[in-house]
Amino acid sequence: MNLYLNGEYLPVEQGRVSVEDRGFQFGDGVYEVIRAYGGKLFRLRQHLERLERSLAFVQIPLPEPVAKIDEVCRKLAAPLGDALVYLQVTRGAAPRLHAFPKGARPTFLAYARPYRPDPPGKTYALLSVRDDRWAHCDIKTICLLANVLAKEKAVRAGCDEALFVRENGTVTEGATTNAFLVRGGALVTHPADHRVLHGITRAVVLELARELSLPVLQQTFTLDEAFAADEFFLTGTGIHSGPVVSIDGRKIGSGSPGPVVRRLQAAFDDLVLRHA
Repeated sequence: MNLYLNGEYLPVEQGRVSVEDRGFQFGDGVYEVIRAYGGKLFRLRQHLERLERSLAFVQIPLPEPVAKIDEVCRKLAAPLGDALVYLQVTRGAAPRLHAFPKGARPTFLAYARPYRPDPPGKTYALLSVRDDRWAHCDIKTICLLANVLAKEKAVRAGCDEALFVRENGTVTEGATTNAFLVRGGALVTHPADHRVLHGITRAVVLELARELSLPVLQQTFTLDEAFAADEFFLTGTGIHSGPVVSIDGRKIGSGSPGPVVRRLQAAFDDLVLRHA
């Protein structure tokens, strides 16, 4: 029983939602993805806080008390060891009108899948793409068409991830990740404003950087600065801190994982062990 749907646990293949669900017809909903290590959820509280923030922004009520959502996540993850738990809340099913329907009950689903992380030492190649997403990337909405198209473009180019770049040349983030460069031993990452998602793993890496006495600059940087970086890496729920060795076919730094990202990876692995 690895699915929770509107108050009921059942096998995921038995899950059904209405064709008039506004998530299906409008992308009218939000989501979270939470990593479990050894069946224990990592930074669950922060993920649920972000879920509450996303729901408040799009004016969807909480489908269950936070304590119940916490319980659901833990119950789904516990039997699976290393897993990803996916949560989604939509505004619910209603006749197809653009304005918010009166009295609609939110659709809430959560399910867990076993997760096999990339092998140790995995590096990443990026393709830069124009960032033409909507102006509130800080809200974890299920309207991900721009991200999907960017990711597919990167994959077709033989890359692992897309790197969003605004018209003025500013790098924002990856299609499914946050982005960091390393320059002179300091980490540089886009400010946590409306242009990027406030990644939970991004926040963890910033904590670890402080513990390691690594300088951090939350400021914008350009694609040209990314090309000239000493190191570049991505953060995300799945990869936690993934070293980037090329962008648009251009080698970054030495072309292999650098000392700063290796220190952060080791610190992250240690944090996970302490968490478990």
